[in-house]
Amino acid sequence: MKLKRHGLLASVALCATLALAACGSDNEEPGGSGVDASKADCATGSLNARGSSAQKNAMDEWIKAYQQQCSGATINYQGDGSGAGITAFTGNTADFAGSDAALKDGDETTKATTRCGGNAPLHLPMVVGPIAMAYNLEGVKDLQLSPATIAKIFSGAVKTWDAPEIKADNPSATLPSTQILAIHRQDSSGTTENFTDYLGKTAPDVWTFGKGKDWKAPGGQAEQKSDGVAGAIKKSAGAIGYVELSFAQVNALSIAKVKNGAGEYTALTGEAAGKTISGAKVTGTGSDLKLTIDYTTKQAGAYPLILVTYEIVCSKGNPADKLPLIKSFLTFTASSAGQKQLEKLGYAPLPEETRAKVEAAAKTLA
Repeated sequence: MKLKRHGLLASVALCATLALAACGSDNEEPGGSGVDASKADCATGSLNARGSSAQKNAMDEWIKAYQQQCSGATINYQGDGSGAGITAFTGNTADFAGSDAALKDGDETTKATTRCGGNAPLHLPMVVGPIAMAYNLEGVKDLQLSPATIAKIFSGAVKTWDAPEIKADNPSATLPSTQILAIHRQDSSGTTENFTDYLGKTAPDVWTFGKGKDWKAPGGQAEQKSDGVAGAIKKSAGAIGYVELSFAQVNALSIAKVKNGAGEYTALTGEAAGKTISGAKVTGTGSDLKLTIDYTTKQAGAYPLILVTYEIVCSKGNPADKLPLIKSFLTFTASSAGQKQLEKLGYAPLPEETRAKVEAAAKTLA
């Protein structure tokens, strides 16, 4: 029953030689690229993008591959959080933004539309990042958690590891009386928005703090960005936190199984995450591909706690000198070759039907 850190497909080992270099923190550069960019329709110029730290490792790998093939292109990505990315995009200092949540109706969408010259901004789902419930608890290797228990831990209602709620999820485990240190994001984070949305939809009677990019529950410990959360968990006995799988991998953190809507405690694997994302529904219109994730999925074997990172970009109104490179790069990241590499980096590739729609939408940018 011990959780095994396999690759996001059963046949691929997690963080193999190539991927280990690419699975670093927000501040690390990936190793040599394994992405086949030989068929990229190269463009030249320079782009600046900002946002989601959840997709930073994927972006680093894609950028390295693209720039190796397309020598006249320079692409910079700063993974400083979804909130910062949206602010930069609406303020016209980023050519596109990575966000783990869709633009909010109202102010965010209005500002983005204005920035796009009155044209609609698009949400292109590009990276599927399973969220790991990573923990540091000596002697406990097979931790299982239900949504209600997770909600109680992060709301401060459950304070020790031998609490009755955790014992109920782990009837055969020997749990210590160690105090729980629940670690959350300090910065404005799409990962936080997805995690709190998950809690609100799966444990609505327990989680009363709503959803949002900024943490609202009392207590716990706040850390900057994904690598800050993962690092704090690694060095703190009794800690637990929510962090994208690639950051849990590189820090060799234990990962809990999470109970899904079918009543199964499911380990985080690519196959399990893929079962959840395959059930996501496109709720945008036309080339806008916003998705709704069913966190309460009853699909057997599904790991329910996932997020999708969108590239937010203008449908029209992109600067003429930037447009060819924006289209070329985002078409490449949505390609079969670009998505295939994600399974080695702690992510799950988009389902083919969704991937094809994203690639087609990227080609329509104007």
